[in-house]
Amino acid sequence: MLEADEAADIEQVRGWAAGLDVLHAGIAGRFARAEPRRRVLAYLRGLLGNVTRKNGWQLAEHAGERTPDGMQRLLATTDWDPDRVRDDLREYVVAHLGDPAAVLVVDETGFLKKGTTSVGVQRQYSGTAGKVDNCQLGVFLAYALPAGAGDDRSGTVPARELDRRP
Repeated sequence: MLEADEAADIEQVRGWAAGLDVLHAGIAGRFARAEPRRRVLAYLRGLLGNVTRKNGWQLAEHAGERTPDGMQRLLATTDWDPDRVRDDLREYVVAHLGDPAAVLVVDETGFLKKGTTSVGVQRQYSGTAGKVDNCQLGVFLAYALPAGAGDDRSGTVPARELDRRP
């Protein structure tokens, strides 16, 4: 027998899955063939799911594929218009998550690297290191609502915490 909060958690996850299906239905038409339409849903599930490293191999394995070739093909050579998919995603966010008081939060983070084989690694200024060093830079975008900013581990950060000054 499930506890009430466990049942609520399961319903919440089902709701997220249904929302992903709605999002996918909104962008699926941007892919001319059925195979990329199916693969983009698997790709999104991997990005949003419990995949530790979001690279081609792990996303492909999560999707039940033997190699990353299909995921790489999806991103590199499949015929689709990323600008229109972005516009579709924006429409989804406005329709389902929109709040006139929400803001977009942009964060650039440096990842220090010892080697040079990872994509984008070079000597460049990193705020993380506080100096020019061998690193990758990542830019992250979050959609923050007045009630708090979403966090995949703890729910939300209270709005009063977002306004704290050092």
